[in-house]
Amino acid sequence: MSTPAPNHPPVNRRQFFRDGARLAAMTGLGAFLGVAATRSRASQNTVWQIDPSKCVYCGQCATACVLKPSAVKCVQSYEICGYCDLCTGYFVPQPNSLDTGAENQVCPTAAIERKFIEDPYFEYNIDENRCIGCAKCVEGCTRFGNGSFYLQVRHDRCLNCNECSIARVCAGDAFHRVPASEPYVIKTTAHE
Repeated sequence: MSTPAPNHPPVNRRQFFRDGARLAAMTGLGAFLGVAATRSRASQNTVWQIDPSKCVYCGQCATACVLKPSAVKCVQSYEICGYCDLCTGYFVPQPNSLDTGAENQVCPTAAIERKFIEDPYFEYNIDENRCIGCAKCVEGCTRFGNGSFYLQVRHDRCLNCNECSIARVCAGDAFHRVPASEPYVIKTTAHE
């Protein structure tokens, strides 16, 4: 024996559109949550970083980051450094003298510390708390020196924004995502 079909009242036009709108809203919400979850997982597996070979020292890292001071800092590759007496990443072009006077330094915040090793060698260290990521030292070191100074996003500071404000304005298109398991690009040769 078959059971008779339940008697449903006829659907009027208003109810049809209301039910259709609910279905469309639920479908849209599901799609939005799916995309958001996928992007969230992707941003958890990758982080923003700077490719030193593409950096053009434009200064945008200091001004475009949502953090003040910027999460971008200058780092030093000691194996490339020449430990020069006249470091073009430390001194302005044609300095008055080779001393640590502010008028002789290229860094506007005195974030580079110069330490005598032995004649004629000096070691240059970056104080990341003072560094604003302006790239003035990177430009001098790369154009006239060994290129041992370069910029990197420091992930203990970076918010890992979904759309990095620096990446949007980077003149050299040097910002890209790298695996979170390997967040830093280590420069190992001059002009890499």
